[in-house]
Amino acid sequence: MKPKEIPVCGLAAVQARFRANAGSIKRLFFDQATGRRVGAISKALAAARKVYRCVESVELEKIAGTKHHGGIVAIVEQEALRTPTAENLRTWGRQRAPLLLLDRIGNAHNLGAIARTAAFFGVSHIVIPDHPQQAFPGEAAHRVAEGGMEGVEIFCVKNLAVFCRELAPHYRVLGTAVIGAKPLPKILQEDARGATKPIAIVLGNEEHGLSPEVAAACAGLVTIPGCGRVESLNVSVAAAILCWEFFAKTR
Repeated sequence: MKPKEIPVCGLAAVQARFRANAGSIKRLFFDQATGRRVGAISKALAAARKVYRCVESVELEKIAGTKHHGGIVAIVEQEALRTPTAENLRTWGRQRAPLLLLDRIGNAHNLGAIARTAAFFGVSHIVIPDHPQQAFPGEAAHRVAEGGMEGVEIFCVKNLAVFCRELAPHYRVLGTAVIGAKPLPKILQEDARGATKPIAIVLGNEEHGLSPEVAAACAGLVTIPGCGRVESLNVSVAAAILCWEFFAKTR
């Protein structure tokens, strides 16, 4: 089967892809202004005998499939998502590597924003389920991530609840919830009193939250307390707060 190709838009995202995997860029298109800033990329593509071309904005929009192209579009080969192995889980746990699990995050923009947050805080692994409600890496996620997609590896599992149980010997798996959860300060106090396992955070679907099966597979549920004027935060904002509290402040 021929590998799937997707557009990656925006200068930061294209530059990040070039640094991470220059060979995956198959074709490059840019407007005149942006072309002055991608000389190194164009030179590399020329050496590899690949297409790079300055085009009008109308054509760039057609290539990108969106008007939000940021002046540049790279057509890249999309890698298949891997499934974590038992050895991966042991190694991540031993290294105390921070871990994010996403339970049917359906908005590609949220996926991109979470990937950007993860890359910022040094979270290298995100796990998503192979579920029709789950957004997968694509043009919109790459654009919103502003290069963050190249700073993380997204893994895919068949059943997230089963994966949470497989993860339990290596991680303290904490799901996010609005009702029936302990407030974040209390969870942090418990963790400070001697929790021995690293933390894996599970973020739920934008409308419905965690599935009952995934929630039941978590060691505990955490909520971010607010003033009560609105029920909850956007999932990408919640991801940023939790990554800061559990992963950044402990370094």
